[in-house]
Amino acid sequence: MASDSDFIKTVFGLKMKQFRQKKGFSLQDLATLTGVSKSYLNEIENGKKYPKHDKISQLATSLHCTYDDLVSTKLDKSLAPIAEIIQSDFFKEIPLDLFGINKNNLISIISEAPKKVTAFINTLIEIAKNYNLSKERFYFAVIRSFQELYDNYFPEIEEKAKDYILDNKLSEKPSSVEFRQILERQFQYEIRSLDLEQYGASGKLRSLFIPEKKLLLLNELLDEDQKIFILAKEIGFNILNINPRPNTYSWLDFTSFEELLSNYYAAYFAGCLLIRKETLTQKLSSFFENQEWKPALFENLTEEFTNSPETFYYRLTNILPQEFGIKDLFYLCFTKKKNSDKIQILKELHLNQQQAPHANATSEHYCRRWIAVKNMSNLKENEKLTDAQISHYKDTGLTYLVISTSQKNPFSDGTNRSYCIGILLNSASLKKIKFAKSDQIKTVNVGVTCEFCSISDCEVRQAPPLRLEKEIFNENMKKSIQQIRKQML
Repeated sequence: MASDSDFIKTVFGLKMKQFRQKKGFSLQDLATLTGVSKSYLNEIENGKKYPKHDKISQLATSLHCTYDDLVSTKLDKSLAPIAEIIQSDFFKEIPLDLFGINKNNLISIISEAPKKVTAFINTLIEIAKNYNLSKERFYFAVIRSFQELYDNYFPEIEEKAKDYILDNKLSEKPSSVEFRQILERQFQYEIRSLDLEQYGASGKLRSLFIPEKKLLLLNELLDEDQKIFILAKEIGFNILNINPRPNTYSWLDFTSFEELLSNYYAAYFAGCLLIRKETLTQKLSSFFENQEWKPALFENLTEEFTNSPETFYYRLTNILPQEFGIKDLFYLCFTKKKNSDKIQILKELHLNQQQAPHANATSEHYCRRWIAVKNMSNLKENEKLTDAQISHYKDTGLTYLVISTSQKNPFSDGTNRSYCIGILLNSASLKKIKFAKSDQIKTVNVGVTCEFCSISDCEVRQAPPLRLEKEIFNENMKKSIQQIRKQML
């Protein structure tokens, strides 16, 4: 809970409710016995109010318990699990109101069957441990759920960014110099470029903010687009008045969920500054009118806004659902290290539903037929590769238009990155995107992981379909049992 007083009020309410129910009293019965209004008793049980000394005495007398029985924060065996839950990190750090969940209502639900709810939560914890779900992964999953709940579109931030652009007459394609001057003049920042590796920091540390001095240190290895994004985020932290906030980029650690959420809001604001909604909507409308798919046209469209494919692809997830009504889509960012065949999904987002391709934390092998994976594996030195394919998922029957760009990660030695956006093909999306029917886009049957793939003639399989084979084995066993039962009965 938010504080010790919240916890005390919650426990008192739970205990009062327990004593009342043991006596078989309704709230109205207790109100009649004590002279305390039914509405006030209801607020007590919901943890919103804590009664004064004289009213606690009245309640204890009417409930045939002692004063200490009610005011003690010690819970009996049946309610003890609730104390663990409401004092856990889940209640302390996850702002449930983001998801429209009232904490008191949730506690009320838990109190109806505390042992069963605790067993369920312990089951989730055990599953999380078995699949190596760290606190960091859990919080990032919560952030993704929050984004998906709102179609990854936040009009208040869009409006603040739009007003800021107009008030400051920002360039259509701002430079790092422009943003640097804003931070120095408006927010009294000192900004330095530094070789952070001389202090023992990894090259992955792109920036460090020292709030005591309003000092922003930028890794001197940053390219122009990386500088622009970091500086735009700093403007976001200030304009949105965000606190707490992270002080490093990339992530090293975070102290709370609020800090993670703050980072997301600032990054969203940065995307609004770098790629204007109105301009992108207009350009995309024209691009979607093309009857044929041409990779060069998509690359030109990206470069009109930014040299960072990652920024462009992610901005599409804000605009496509809101401005084009394309609700079913996914965004994935893949990495592949030099001299390694291992493919990892670094970032993902699914809108409207959990789409067919998704991250897997069990070290299974992602489908090599995915266009983003093929592109990344075929990259040559200093090359950027953009292409599209129609991906048909045989097991689900879903088909997507997938556009992907792959490139060498400029901030890492020999690591390839691939970004893709997948749009579920249905009557609405096919009507809006004319080139989705183009013969130039190849249709490919794909899976999710090799271990659960039913494509028998796959030429790039990395592992046998072990999970699928086990499912087939179990199904065959069930059929055999049915036959035996039929004959015996």
